[in-house]
Amino acid sequence: MSTIIEVKVPDIGDFDAVEVIEILVNPGDTITAEQSLITVESDKASMEIPSSDAGLVKDLVVKIGDKVNEGTVILTLEAQATPATESKSQLAQEPAVGATTAPQSQPQAEQTPAAAEDSQVQAISVPDIGDFDAVEVIEVLVAPGDIIKPEQSLITVESDKASMEIPASIGGKITQIKVKLGDKLSQGDEILLVQASADQAPLPVAASQSDVGASASTAPEPVSVAEQQPEQAQADAAQSDRPQVPAEAPAVQVSERRSPTASFAPADVPLRNLPHASPSVRKFARELGVNLTQITGSGPKNRITADDVRAYVKQALAVGGPSPVGSAAVGEGLNVLGWPKVDFAKFGDIETQPLSRIKKISGANLHRNWVMIPHVTNNDVADITELENLRRQLNEEHKKAGTKVTMLAFLIKAVVVALKQFPEFNASLDGENLVYKRYFHIGFAADTPNGLVVPVIRDADQKGVLELATETAELAALAREGKLAPGQMQGGCFSISSLGGIGGTDFTPIINAPEVAILGVSRSSMQPVWNGKKFRPRLMLPLSLSYDHRVIDGAAAARFNAYLAGLLADFRRVIL
Repeated sequence: MSTIIEVKVPDIGDFDAVEVIEILVNPGDTITAEQSLITVESDKASMEIPSSDAGLVKDLVVKIGDKVNEGTVILTLEAQATPATESKSQLAQEPAVGATTAPQSQPQAEQTPAAAEDSQVQAISVPDIGDFDAVEVIEVLVAPGDIIKPEQSLITVESDKASMEIPASIGGKITQIKVKLGDKLSQGDEILLVQASADQAPLPVAASQSDVGASASTAPEPVSVAEQQPEQAQADAAQSDRPQVPAEAPAVQVSERRSPTASFAPADVPLRNLPHASPSVRKFARELGVNLTQITGSGPKNRITADDVRAYVKQALAVGGPSPVGSAAVGEGLNVLGWPKVDFAKFGDIETQPLSRIKKISGANLHRNWVMIPHVTNNDVADITELENLRRQLNEEHKKAGTKVTMLAFLIKAVVVALKQFPEFNASLDGENLVYKRYFHIGFAADTPNGLVVPVIRDADQKGVLELATETAELAALAREGKLAPGQMQGGCFSISSLGGIGGTDFTPIINAPEVAILGVSRSSMQPVWNGKKFRPRLMLPLSLSYDHRVIDGAAAARFNAYLAGLLADFRRVIL
């Protein structure tokens, strides 16, 4: 025999409610342990989730667009049981087999009146929904009188992190709905009452094993055929009077389902069935105040994706159309002409290539940060002549060990000292509060073939230059190979974007929210510097400090940049 196993999302770091963007297996597939099942994506990275066990895929629980967390069930797996398990299960079944065969000679007429009834009312309750508790009902998908099937969705519930549909455990006719929109439910709470038909009701054997055992131990008295016939005739008559329900009963006209975005819809738009979108996308649309009936989905079977919702909002803001609820000020500030539509092929040969996933994600984040953060950039230069000499000396000394010290390692060390001197740069806005961080995790922009990513050096204040050089090289290599773990791109306090190996003099780096500042570094160059008596050639490094003007004023930014330049000019000050 086989064993049914639930394969769940493992520990994926600090990420929460990541979106399923790809399903790599199908029901009926035979998979191995560690085989990839789904691909999930956060706002910074994507990853494949492997299987914890091997076996045959029975049922997929998740679908594209779902938000999953650690512990979320991905699929059910049929794994072959061990011989020991099979022998135990066979031993457990032997009494049940004897119990069911013993009373077979007992006539059906001796069943209890309740068993003879054609249906029974049963309650459908909230099943095990993981660690969620007191989740809110945001949709009721059925109505009293509806005929439902097993696994048909009944309600949609929502926590502060995810939304999910609760399916029916049995089929039948709904007699009463015990919940309403806005109710808080937990595991075991009753959702509705359903009149289960005889062919869908649980068997008496499954309902009460003790009763079966009792009937097996007590031998029934023999009943003559003559005694059976009148009672059998009554049973047949009852059967003929019973309304006939086809095997595939046609559903009663379902009452109109009210869209959760109805409050945001124009009055002249008729709402029928809910648009084809996952619960997570519907939740996202509600948060933005978007009417999903106005969006054409780009997913399979015209399914509306989160990207479709984002594109709709961007278009509405760009052309001055309907703005999301509560964002009128934002819409007024971005009331610009729509993006020009140009047929580039009219002017010559073209080639169209899709954006990489990283560029799609980083592009949306960069756009948000540029629009929402009032950027100001302070430019300065640092004399790194002596520091460059030290860097070359260290590389010569550690050549055999394979350690290569870059200017980035010195920059990280100096930035940590500057952050301690100016703590408002190591902070984040949280509503009307400013959160000061007592840790020093420094991110650095890494250029990869697929786009820009920002690995994070944790506890940079506790590491030396050589250790920082080694760790930055390892993280940069992982970034280029696309193997960065989610935890290696989280928790940054301050970022550094270095173009020193490419060129340029100054630029405006975009702040990586929720940070409040970022340092841009351009290519160093030899310049004549006046020392009071004469010009001397010095190696100068351009520093471009972008800062959030809501948190940092211009004077503080100038002091920070000047202080940092002083540390780089005389690196001995770092140890003070």
